Amino acid sequence: MDANRLERFVEELWNDSIQPQLVDYIRIPNKSPLFDPDWQAHGYMDDAVALAERWCRAYLPGGATLEVVRLPSRTPVLFLDLPGTGEETALLYGHLDKQPEMTGWREGLGPWEPVIEGDKLYGRGGADDGYAVFSSLAAVLALREQSLSYPRCVILIECCEESGSFDLPHYVDVLAGRIGKPNLVICLDSGCGDYEHLWLTTSLRGVIGGKLTVQVLTEGVHSGDASGIVPSSFRIIRQLLSRLEDEVTGEIKRGEFHTEIPAERIRQAEQAADVLREALYTKFPFAPAVSAVGTDRVELILNRTWRPALEITGASGLPPMDQAGNVLRPRCGLKLSLRLPPTVDAEAAAAALTGVLESEPPYGARVRFALEQANSGWNAPPLSERLAASVGSASQRFFGKPAINIGEGGTIPFMGMLGREFPEAQFLVTGVLGPHSNAHGPNEFLHIPTAKRLTCCVAQVLSEVA
Repeated sequence: MDANRLERFVEELWNDSIQPQLVDYIRIPNKSPLFDPDWQAHGYMDDAVALAERWCRAYLPGGATLEVVRLPSRTPVLFLDLPGTGEETALLYGHLDKQPEMTGWREGLGPWEPVIEGDKLYGRGGADDGYAVFSSLAAVLALREQSLSYPRCVILIECCEESGSFDLPHYVDVLAGRIGKPNLVICLDSGCGDYEHLWLTTSLRGVIGGKLTVQVLTEGVHSGDASGIVPSSFRIIRQLLSRLEDEVTGEIKRGEFHTEIPAERIRQAEQAADVLREALYTKFPFAPAVSAVGTDRVELILNRTWRPALEITGASGLPPMDQAGNVLRPRCGLKLSLRLPPTVDAEAAAAALTGVLESEPPYGARVRFALEQANSGWNAPPLSERLAASVGSASQRFFGKPAINIGEGGTIPFMGMLGREFPEAQFLVTGVLGPHSNAHGPNEFLHIPTAKRLTCCVAQVLSEVA
């Protein structure tokens, strides 16, 4: 491999073709089905898939095939099959659906308005992870440009990841014979601790998501008349949450949501903490005088990768403050997101969570936890010596620094499913979501140089795997 030639090829392809496509992609408000139940009628998902399909067809190598696979009432899948020079198969994964808009974008930026400032492309979905389909095919094209070896590559791009990938298992079943048994799985939907190293994701947390509602009345009543007699739905929901979470420390109380942390993951957390140092927490936009939950960097990494944590991501039954009268409200609802350690079974944990919240409701209140998603996490198998050497060499060549291992706090349901489906496969999970890139939040951006370097790294690994 001529590394300089490969870098030039990738640089030119990104500048001339991929970056303009991502600009157009960001303009499409193709929210995931969980956030846009009428996605079929709106047609934005079809627009996003059509954009990616057109680009891929324009660059599709001879002998390769491309198909948009559609199952009834399910989000589509983009399926590319690129014959290689060897018998091995690599499966490359990404997604095209996006998180909702979110408030708080700074002036001049917005979720559907792409803006390039220096090395950053702002807008929803570029980094999470619309770039993946372009980067995957570009890596193969870069190898072909030098007539280098590479394995058969299957590129699978879904449109349901941000909703828990509930459509994807059906497609994997339908496409199982065409996918075959991959020797290597490459996922480009993860994060990076900084933009100076190649970061390997060693684990992903699971997640339970759902809506907790408490009802005490059939309609709102005067708070002066009812308070002290009618229990507050908000107070009851606080009690229920306290069954699960220590409100002072944030620790999840119940043992069924915890697991033992492997010694290897603790060692890797120590190494990552030495690299990241204070940037581990200074990357977050803390309000003035607000601090992180602690200063032990290793413990903070383990908190976000191997320990359960609860977040309230939405609420209902609470009027805006400027419209809030003196009313004892009839009901209160919260949207819960409980992150789970990688090896905790999500379905069992969801059943336990439902029992914790719904059993013995205070005052006999009507309590319901409506489960929306339950996805188990994933703990990566050890890298083979061959793959570890290839990844390390690629990081040194294109980033100029060694590769770093770290767990991620987010969830990619596809990885757990593939880990069960292909237990003998090797996994390379990485991504471009680094400091301040703010996936799911305002001001999301793609760090373009990192995406280019990552494309080069994927190309080298594919070549050396073959």
